[in-house]
Amino acid sequence: MLPRTSLTSGRLLQGGVAVVASVALTAGSAWACPPEPEKTQTRQAAATAGEGAGGHAGHYRRAAPASTKSEAVKGVRRVGGVSDAKGAISLMFMDYGRGPHKRTIMYATGEFGLKAYDISADPRVPKLVGQLNMPGMWETEDTDFDPKRKIIYLSRDPRAFGGNTATGESGIYVVDASKPESLRQITYVTVPAGHTTTCVDDCKYLWTGGPAKASWMPADWGGRPVWVTDVRNPAKPKVHKDPIDTGRNDGKTDYTHDIQVDSEGVAWASGRGGVRGYHTTGRHYDPVKRKWRKATAVDPVPYAGGGLDEATTNSTFMHNSYRAVGRTRDQAADPRRWGDGKLLYVTEETFNDGCANDGLLVIASLKGSYGGEGWRSTPERRFRLNTVATWGVAGKEGSDPESTDCSAHYFDVRDGVIAQSFYSQGTRFLDVTDPTNPRQVAYYRPADAASWQPYWHGKYVYVADNTRGVDVLEPTFR
Repeated sequence: MLPRTSLTSGRLLQGGVAVVASVALTAGSAWACPPEPEKTQTRQAAATAGEGAGGHAGHYRRAAPASTKSEAVKGVRRVGGVSDAKGAISLMFMDYGRGPHKRTIMYATGEFGLKAYDISADPRVPKLVGQLNMPGMWETEDTDFDPKRKIIYLSRDPRAFGGNTATGESGIYVVDASKPESLRQITYVTVPAGHTTTCVDDCKYLWTGGPAKASWMPADWGGRPVWVTDVRNPAKPKVHKDPIDTGRNDGKTDYTHDIQVDSEGVAWASGRGGVRGYHTTGRHYDPVKRKWRKATAVDPVPYAGGGLDEATTNSTFMHNSYRAVGRTRDQAADPRRWGDGKLLYVTEETFNDGCANDGLLVIASLKGSYGGEGWRSTPERRFRLNTVATWGVAGKEGSDPESTDCSAHYFDVRDGVIAQSFYSQGTRFLDVTDPTNPRQVAYYRPADAASWQPYWHGKYVYVADNTRGVDVLEPTFR
């Protein structure tokens, strides 16, 4: 069965109108207790959708309360936050105006939809100034935005609003954030994928991937690849019919989870089967087709990357990545020793039996992957990147031995230090200036932690915590 190549206007309108109605009915009210997404699915539906089979199923496992109710803090202190953002999944920071009239708005997305907080007066005390209520929204991980046009792109997972991966609707909400106090949905478009959405080519296009495959997708797929949406006219998004980043798992089309674009414009696609980077603009040599050609968002040119060595990881599911290169070359390992853009920092997300078997931070070398090896890999002739080091939270200082919710998740990098979420094991700060030996220098693990994504901003680190809301941390370890 071939993938569907057309999206009916009826389904598009249905998804958009449903949320608009929800916004109208709930405007001005707080959604304090979001329903658990897993409660909307039967075990049979979950099994059909591929849930619970490792990989990314962890997002449906709430952290069990630690029997000791312990907490641990070192090298940082909590200086503020917002508890009315419970259900938070990701954050964004957008500037408005200049000089004395400049405002900085922190946007939080999550199971509640979208909330705008002004942090201009006091970054430690975010002030709620606007919201777009979407109760039951899922998942908005790593939400991306266009800072020039002030547009936010919310990715709708098929499990949103009571759906499931087999039959649920996925798509993208295009939100006008030009006035934080009056957030407005511009449009909504259905897309065959919907777990994460990322801007590429200066936000002219979006790459949307994941999650597990729908019932109508090819039987030999292991998950959803990437679909490209043209948003040059944000009021009329155009979804390209053919997916990209196919064949990512030793030739098998599988789950592409998320995209990170480095400072040189290379888009790194992470998922089951590893991490692969693509040029989306300019003229480049294509090592797979063995010719020079023009790269576009809908027809990108392979650059480098591939699978991760299974002997050094606990799964093949790579969640997100980062490459320090160009203007960001000094943010991670010393480029004078390790090269400019020669390393990938990767989150492996998996939930196995026992904390020690959960997902790790993986640091890998791109050496030997520039000739298209990651695109020619097969089960019989596998190509794998060389692992430089890994780091897991199990047994480390500050960890809760009672917790079984220990997988690595999103991270942010600054001045040689990675701030990384580890779910109920909190937020960890790792010195990676020597990538062969990541070293923990601080941690913040409240008793009820569900740390999903940390962000360096100014002198603070903001943590999107799915049970606590947003924590504002001030590092003291330097």
